[in-house]
Amino acid sequence: MGAPDHWGVLCLAGLAAWVLISGLDDLLLDLVRAWLWARPPACPAGHGARPSPWIAVFVPLWQEHQVIAGMIEHNVEALGYHRYHIFIGVYPNDPLTRSVVVNLERRHPQVHMAECPHDGPTSKADCLNWIYLRMLLFEEQHGVSFDLVVTHDAEDLIHPQALDLASELAGEADMVQIPVLPLPTPSLELVHGVYCDEFADYQIRELPARQFLGGFLPSCGVGVAFSRRALEELAQRNSNRIFDPRCLTEDYEIGFRLHRMGRRAIFVLLQRREGGLLATREYFPRTFRGAVRQRTRWMMGIALQSWELHDCKETLGQLYWFWRDRKGLIGSLVSPATNAFFVYGLASGMDGAPWLGPVFSVTLVLQLLHLGIKMYCAGLIYGWRFAAGAPLRAWVGNAINFLAAACAIWRYAVAKLKGEPLVWLKTEHLYPSRSTLLSLRENLPSIELGLREIARGASRALPAAVARKWRVLPFRVSEGQLLVAGPELPSSEMAAELRRFCSLEVQFHCIALTDYAALEEQYMPRPDQRAVPLLQ
Repeated sequence: MGAPDHWGVLCLAGLAAWVLISGLDDLLLDLVRAWLWARPPACPAGHGARPSPWIAVFVPLWQEHQVIAGMIEHNVEALGYHRYHIFIGVYPNDPLTRSVVVNLERRHPQVHMAECPHDGPTSKADCLNWIYLRMLLFEEQHGVSFDLVVTHDAEDLIHPQALDLASELAGEADMVQIPVLPLPTPSLELVHGVYCDEFADYQIRELPARQFLGGFLPSCGVGVAFSRRALEELAQRNSNRIFDPRCLTEDYEIGFRLHRMGRRAIFVLLQRREGGLLATREYFPRTFRGAVRQRTRWMMGIALQSWELHDCKETLGQLYWFWRDRKGLIGSLVSPATNAFFVYGLASGMDGAPWLGPVFSVTLVLQLLHLGIKMYCAGLIYGWRFAAGAPLRAWVGNAINFLAAACAIWRYAVAKLKGEPLVWLKTEHLYPSRSTLLSLRENLPSIELGLREIARGASRALPAAVARKWRVLPFRVSEGQLLVAGPELPSSEMAAELRRFCSLEVQFHCIALTDYAALEEQYMPRPDQRAVPLLQ
């Protein structure tokens, strides 16, 4: 084939320069994180002997009636900390959510509704500001003063010791960010797996390196504690508007504002307590459309709206972090074109662009290096079998980010042309099932069982009467183990009785009660029924 034409060479040159610069930028943080792995920084000691502070937990809502009850009921029961109150923000034109919160308020004395005075949705920041005012009113009425404010969302699974940790570090910084990690899902859920990969990379590599280099720390929006003194200063500067109500990504914005005020922020490195990772866990969007919608809001807020809120008068260091946070918008858009033009260049023989070969080799090495680091981070949290799927999920992530970037630019431009405010883009939320909560609490694997997961004859490995008594379903034999699933925690009595009927080691898995009931009816016949073959 002939050499690429003049315009093709120019396009290749521009795209190659972009990929190389972006890859070298990522390499900088990779090297910093490698240095930190070799010389781990000391964790803040905290002040455990100090009196426990009062903590206000803010939960802003818009159309979350299906998940908020489960979130509150579980977390109120699980939290080991007791000096806290939960303030839940609702809108008057969201009657279903409001009704659920009213019922929660009646059942739990530490739960309080904060109703916005206007219809929603506005922005999450606006809702948080009205929650803050409701907290002030509560303090005046009850003679209590909150020392810390912690923000959470309606789908959050709060670690039982999260508030204790925020209390311990309250004297060290004005913003304490506890890690946020997606809950594990089956490997075939590629969209949610993208979030698992990216959050593992962000929490293990990016934020620690960013903190070491002195960059401002964007809050993650949930699992973040703010000191009261810092919030009062923000309120005084902005007419009680702690969070900028214009912002779609108030978490990113408040991190920068606190940094500019000279307030210290801490990102807590991932650690294990009571056998589990101390982190806020939640489900992120599990459908392609939901992921595009959520990332559209993130890109609109961080890459576009933040651009108009801050000029170029910042320090060189902060301008670098602005560049790093905004380059994703450009990278998402040019990624398909980059792949296409590199393939075009290779197919054309690169006779007119001899530099393309070396540049392509360097960028390929950089991309493979970063992918390897992402797989390593994902493996530390979700296991190596899950991490092996990261290359496939990277393609899914590129497609999501490309559409989200295009949607962000379109929605932002339309809003500006029409003079309309940017409003809260609703993301569908799910709260963890009971089986997931059990598995996380007891460090047990959680699965979703279907026909394909149940091996032929495995359900007959235990007598039906014994399986029904303990509500377990044998579903596979693997590596000398009998894998069984059930909706309840295994007891020592159950384990002892199962061993009497099976010579294999029994490995227990958590399963949703509804799934167990359906499988029990199908695969474990009652004493007066004939056995139904597992597979016809």
